[in-house]
Amino acid sequence: MSHNPLEAFGAWVATTSDDWHAEARASAHRELIDIVAVMIPGAIEPATQIALKTMARWGLGDCAIVGSEHRLSAPFAALVNGTAGHALDLDDNFDPPKAHATTVLAPALFALGEEIDASGEAIIDAYIVGLQIMGRVGQGVNPTHRNRGWHATATVGALGAAAACARLLKLDQPKATAAISIATSMAAGFMSQFGTMTKPLHAGLAAKAGVMAASLARDGLTAGMETLDGRTGMNRLMVGPDYESLRDAIQNPEHGQVLRFETQAVGEPLLITHHGFRVKRFANCGASHRAMDAILDLKAEHGFGPDDVARVDVHLPQVHVNNLMYDDPQNGLQSKFSFPHCLSLCLAQDRIGLEDFTDQAARRPDLRALYPRIHLHPIDKLEGECPTRVEITLHDGRHLSETRPWPKGSLALPFSMDDYWEKYESCVAGYLPADDASALRRALRDLPQLSSIAEMTRHFARPFGVKSFGAKGSL
Repeated sequence: MSHNPLEAFGAWVATTSDDWHAEARASAHRELIDIVAVMIPGAIEPATQIALKTMARWGLGDCAIVGSEHRLSAPFAALVNGTAGHALDLDDNFDPPKAHATTVLAPALFALGEEIDASGEAIIDAYIVGLQIMGRVGQGVNPTHRNRGWHATATVGALGAAAACARLLKLDQPKATAAISIATSMAAGFMSQFGTMTKPLHAGLAAKAGVMAASLARDGLTAGMETLDGRTGMNRLMVGPDYESLRDAIQNPEHGQVLRFETQAVGEPLLITHHGFRVKRFANCGASHRAMDAILDLKAEHGFGPDDVARVDVHLPQVHVNNLMYDDPQNGLQSKFSFPHCLSLCLAQDRIGLEDFTDQAARRPDLRALYPRIHLHPIDKLEGECPTRVEITLHDGRHLSETRPWPKGSLALPFSMDDYWEKYESCVAGYLPADDASALRRALRDLPQLSSIAEMTRHFARPFGVKSFGAKGSL
C-alpha cells in the first residue's frame, strides 16, 4: 500500500472486497432508513425549497427529488436531497470525521444510483466504502480542522461522497484516486454558517461534489497527487501551518483523530462498526444532547417542573459550547444552536419535537424566562475525556445531578430497530398519506434486496402535505 494517502485511499476504494460482515450491512441499512425519514419533513424547509427552485432553473433530469414531482440531473438532485436531509439537524453524526455523514453519502448515492440503475445492495456497499474514507480523511485533519471552524460535513464530506460514488461507478484505482483528489477542490464550508439556511446547504454541496468528482474522474479528468498531504495539501491548508507540531503533541486521541492519514490499514478497523453513529432524538445540534438527555431523565425520576428549578449548572467540554453559539436565538434556525433554548425546552416539557425549533418557538416567553437559570461551565478537555455533568438546584433545597458520557442513540446507548421505525413514523406523519408512508417503509425495509434503488426513491418523489405547527404555519 502506498504511503501517499490519496493513492492508498483510491486503491482501497477500487479493490477492497464487498464481503462485509452482517453488522456492517445492517448498520448501513439502518442509517439509510434514518436519513430518508428525516428528508421527508426536511423537504418543505425553506432552504430545501430555495435549492430546488434554483436548481430546476438550470435544467431537469431523471433523478428523484424528495417531496417533489420534479426530477433533476444527478448532481443537482444530490444537492437538493442532501439539503433536505440536513435541514432540520435531525440526521446522524459520525465521530471519526466529526461530520453528518449519511446526509452527504446517501443523497449522492441515491442520485447517481438512479442514473446508472444501481441495486440496493450496491448502494449499501458504496455507502460503507465512502463512510470509511470520510472517516479516514477526518481522522487525518481532526480535531483541529473542526475546532478551528471548518464544517467537516462540507469539507471532509465531499471527499467521502466522491469515494462512495467512485465505488458505485466501479472506478479503477487511478480513477478512484483522481475522484478523491478532485473533491478536495470542492471541499469548503465554515461553521460561521451555523444557524442559517446555508448550513444544511453544506450537506447538499458535499453530496453534489461527490457525484461530480467521481463522474469527472470516470470520464478521464486527472488531478494532483498531493492534495491531502503535500506542501499545500488539505492537512496544512485546512488545519494550519502548525499542523506538524500539533500532530506530534497529540497524546490521548479520541475517535482515531491523530492528524495523520492512515495509509497501511485503510479498512481496519472498519469504522462503521468500530465507532457507530450518533442517531438523533432531537432536531438540533448534537453537542447539546448529553445535557438534554440528563435533564429529561432527572425530571422523569424526581418529578419536578420548571417552576421548581432555581438553577441549572452544566459542566461540559468547551467544544460543545463552541458549537452552540446563540445565547439569545432570534429564529428557529438559531434556536437549534442555543443551549439556553434547548435546555429550557427540557425543563419546560417532557417531549421535544420538530415544532420546538421554529421561529415561533424561539420567541416563547416561558422558555426565555428560564434562560437566566442556566449556567454553562466549559472545560478545556476533549469530548471523550469530559462527560457532561448536569446539576439542578431546586427551590426546596434539593440538589440533583446526572453525568452523561454519551447521548442516547450512540454506540454506547444504541437505538433499537423499533426506535428507528418509531422515528420514521414520527417524521412522515402529516407529510405522507398513510398508504404512501407504508409503501415507502416497505421499500426501505427491503432496500438490500431491491434490484434498483429507484424502487425506493419513487415513493418519496411526490409533493408532500404541509404539517402545521400553530397559527404561523409550517416547519
